[in-house]
Amino acid sequence: MNSATLILDNGSHFNAVAHNLAHELICGEVVFNTGMTGYEETLTDPSYAGQILVFTYPLLGNYGVGTKQNWESAQIQVKAIICSNLICETAHHDCEHSLLACLHKQGIPILSGVDTRELTKTLRDNGTMNGQIKLANTISTTPPHQTYAENLVAQVSTKQVNYHGNGKYQILLVDFGVKHNIIRSLLNFDVTIKQVPFDYDYSHEQCDGILLSNGPGDPKDCHQSITILKAALKNNTPIFGICLGSQLLGLAAGADTYKLKFGHRGQNQPVQDTQSLRCYLSSQNHGYALCHNSLPDNWQITFTHLHDNSIAGIKHKSKPFSAVQFHPEAAAGPHDTAFLFNDFIQQVITGASQK
Repeated sequence: MNSATLILDNGSHFNAVAHNLAHELICGEVVFNTGMTGYEETLTDPSYAGQILVFTYPLLGNYGVGTKQNWESAQIQVKAIICSNLICETAHHDCEHSLLACLHKQGIPILSGVDTRELTKTLRDNGTMNGQIKLANTISTTPPHQTYAENLVAQVSTKQVNYHGNGKYQILLVDFGVKHNIIRSLLNFDVTIKQVPFDYDYSHEQCDGILLSNGPGDPKDCHQSITILKAALKNNTPIFGICLGSQLLGLAAGADTYKLKFGHRGQNQPVQDTQSLRCYLSSQNHGYALCHNSLPDNWQITFTHLHDNSIAGIKHKSKPFSAVQFHPEAAAGPHDTAFLFNDFIQQVITGASQK
């Protein structure tokens, strides 16, 4: 353990106890998650790649880390973790390691003893910003705003084509950083999944449905993916986007995106169906959203976020194209919107029957 400091790019300082801080300096975008549980799923979500994650719930590590069946990728994706109280003595029948032991094994630094309430208020008031974690008594000359030249989607996307399942209907999964539970949710149906890299050209490929996965970073950085998706929209193959996939579908359709002040991250995000007015709790993890006034006339808003009225879902008025800004696979999070996978598969079955 060492003394360390988190320095935000507005000059705010937060002192902490550092564990696993092997380098004198860690830089990244500082974001917060409001979930009370589900840290295994959260930390392994590829959408957090490159970020420093603050947990607002004051206790972290209570139930340790079990088998990787709860993981959303093969490894922890965040650059660093910030919490108030790190619990090392865990109590759960499925626990195999403490969270600290797991982080040590993967070389992920964690800061504890931080006033996360004040830190979260700072991020809410000033907006998400970059930050530096540095060991006490060290001097850094690297401003936080110079830390984002990396292509995060290219880092977390699969590098090769993979197949899952052996069902009747062919689903092409475009992997921008897909969570494992999206694949598990699809495999509940009679499908074969072809998982392809983010830059794979599927615009002329025969399949029964296309799923655009979640992923990290600014959607406007995915130039090649948007070009391919624009070509795919000329067909009638059902398309379903999740999180980053929703933003990319909107951009390909001609809409615009903007960066949210502090994003939506947690398992308690309320959304409302614009037709039925029914409300759902959802799992969310994103920092960008579609602009209301930019959506083309042949598209409509299907869900809105009740905290700020931002767009949480869209669909085409005549073609089987739709997307949501939240995570219906619910990992970690409520299962309120799992029915959206059923809706997508029903479109796939209907489309296949008409070929």
